[in-house]
Amino acid sequence: MSNSKLVTRRDFLKGASCAAMGLAVGVNPILGEDLTAEKLTKVILIRHQDAVVDGEVNGAALKSMMDQALMELTGTEHPIDAWQKYFTEDDIVGIKSNEWGPLPTPLALEQVIRQGCILAGVHPENIDIDDRGVLKSEIFQKSTALVNARPMRTHHWSGVGSLLKNYIMFVERPWDYHDNSCADLAKLWELPITKGKTRLNVLVMLTPLFHGIGAHHFDKEFTWGYHGLIVGTDPVACDAVGLSIIKARRLEYFGEDRPMKPSPHHIAFADTKHGLGTADLNKIDLVKLGWEEGILI
Repeated sequence: MSNSKLVTRRDFLKGASCAAMGLAVGVNPILGEDLTAEKLTKVILIRHQDAVVDGEVNGAALKSMMDQALMELTGTEHPIDAWQKYFTEDDIVGIKSNEWGPLPTPLALEQVIRQGCILAGVHPENIDIDDRGVLKSEIFQKSTALVNARPMRTHHWSGVGSLLKNYIMFVERPWDYHDNSCADLAKLWELPITKGKTRLNVLVMLTPLFHGIGAHHFDKEFTWGYHGLIVGTDPVACDAVGLSIIKARRLEYFGEDRPMKPSPHHIAFADTKHGLGTADLNKIDLVKLGWEEGILI
């Protein structure tokens, strides 16, 4: 005879009554979760001490970082399962990179993402990696899925160049989005070529640029070995985390809370004005993995 407890009609009615009471006060009676609590946006910050060695990007470390980040993001135990949460064999994938000379998206990371898509079942001929040529790419024009990957840096027109800014090449006249310090960059995510297609965002924080003067200024003194990636499905939340780290590094370096010029307010506006994602750090579930020294957040 089974040792399981028999459930009588009285037990059932009692349980149903408790469940109804729990729902009335906003509590899941099975899991004990607060149903009234606002769901947080999950973002993964992963760092690896050997992600950059002697100035060279370590491809094996980046692969490990991406696999771990996606498994954490999806709650899976194997990389193939994680990648398959985002891509299928029917997808046509455009990987939006960034080729700005001093600090481009690392080639090794582009290939890690490409191989991840292939692992998920995407046919190699249905994948393209591009930046300034996306409007001429047949793959990007036909894409069903996008991956957005670029390094974090200060920027002369928008305060910071990050994930939101990375879609500027999807328009013929990028300068049309420069008004008010590029306040409305979130509109780029409403274009037919981009809307609803972005499956993953990867903000590269390997050697971020935290200070610059002028349109194309780059000084290695204002970079540092952070050795991180910020990964998520919400570009606004990823950018908000990256901006917080940049500000913390500026405070550490300059010894004062020096305002960024221009203000990178397009990140907040993407949330409050355009409703694209979450810019409020209090509403972001930031999961930190890997190397912890000097994490700054």
